[in-house]
Amino acid sequence: MVALVQRVKEASVSVDGREIGSIGRGLLVLLGVHRSDTEAEAAWLARKVAQLRVFPDDEGLMNRSLTDVSGEALVVSQFTLYGNTNKGNRPSFVDSAPPEIAEPLYFAFARDLGSRIGRSVPTGAFGAMMHVALVNDGPVTLWVERRPS
Repeated sequence: MVALVQRVKEASVSVDGREIGSIGRGLLVLLGVHRSDTEAEAAWLARKVAQLRVFPDDEGLMNRSLTDVSGEALVVSQFTLYGNTNKGNRPSFVDSAPPEIAEPLYFAFARDLGSRIGRSVPTGAFGAMMHVALVNDGPVTLWVERRPS
């Protein structure tokens, strides 16, 4: 499972021109589920994202986590994160989990992250064509990945 995490001043996700989720200061998490992922990867990744020290302290150093700053999180599914571009010019998505595996793990991740930060976590619409808007803060963007052992 992989999370492309962006520190944001604000972010939102829309489907068919209708906003379905938005946050203020916090983290936008684009989440990719690998075909071999389980709930163990979702739980590990939710803990890691909640505890990432990417917000500045009083001296401007990245020493505070999402929970430390009472930040929000928005989670958007993105199967293309496991797109393989090593061969040819069209990405292969054979490593991305099929919807029947990815969808429950996506929602498990969002629920677990919400319980760790003490607030509900809005999500995108799984499998839908979405528009994501954000104001990146920093910019700070991290790739956080956990593969089954």
